[in-house]
Order: sequence, then structure tokens, then C-alpha cells
Amino acid sequence: MMTLIFSILMIWIFGKLIGFAFRAAWGVTKILFTFLFLPVVLIALVIGGLIYIALPLLLIIGVVGMIFASK
Repeated sequence: MMTLIFSILMIWIFGKLIGFAFRAAWGVTKILFTFLFLPVVLIALVIGGLIYIALPLLLIIGVVGMIFASK
């Protein structure tokens, strides 16, 4: 009986820790994509001569960012 209770509690606690780890990893991924990946892609588009794609993309991302930042 003690083994069963121990197993249930262990799964419950480690399940919460795994959920926390996924949320933390998602937060780090969002930060990396926002501050590292997106500017590099936009700069590469401008250097490659695709300003007509980079500028609307930058405007769309800016508007969406302003909408979600105000909430």
C-alpha cells in the first residue's frame, strides 16, 4: 500500500516538474526566436535584395506585437 501511494505521489510531483520544464523551454524558445532568429532573417532578406518581402513582414510582426503587448 505504501508503495502504491509513493508511486502515485512520485508521478504527480514529477509530472508537475515536467510541465514546468516544458513551459520554461517554450519561454526560452520564444525569446530566442524574437531576439535572435527574426532579426537575422530580416537582415538576410534585405541583404539578398528582398526588401519587398522584408518590409511587409516587419510591419505585420510589429502590428501583431503591438496588439498583443497591450493586453
